[in-house]
Amino acid sequence: MESVPVGEDGVTPGEKALKATVALDGGGADIAQARHRAAGFLARVQAEHGLPVSQRAVDVTQLVVSELVTNARKYAPGPALLDLRITGDTVEVVVWDSDPVLPIARAADAGRVGQHGLEIVMAVCQGFEAQREPVGKRITARIALLDDPGGAVAGRRPL
Repeated sequence: MESVPVGEDGVTPGEKALKATVALDGGGADIAQARHRAAGFLARVQAEHGLPVSQRAVDVTQLVVSELVTNARKYAPGPALLDLRITGDTVEVVVWDSDPVLPIARAADAGRVGQHGLEIVMAVCQGFEAQREPVGKRITARIALLDDPGGAVAGRRPL
């Protein structure tokens, strides 16, 4: 197997990266702005690059962006960054904030009001990771762009 050099952004030389970055200032409009930019990014990927994107992928991406940006605003007041990028057959939603404390999914509790965002994100994504950065943390969620023709969500096995 031959290795191919890959840059820090995961793109091989000569391949154009499909990505967008949104700087969020920590204000009240961040969540709506981030959701809008995510939907616009996926629409551009589909229209300009011909990549198929299911309506489910758009909806789930907006949900994940909303939950992750909400958490960044709640637990790390101040600026945050939202990166959206296409990697293979997934869209990666990456949110950076200034708080170094990694999130922990709480045990399921139907009686708990609120604080289910991370559980939701982990349930609807094909991949999830949280890592500390020199300043703050970076949360990455991966969402399949397409659903299986048989109706199953790509990347997940039916229960």
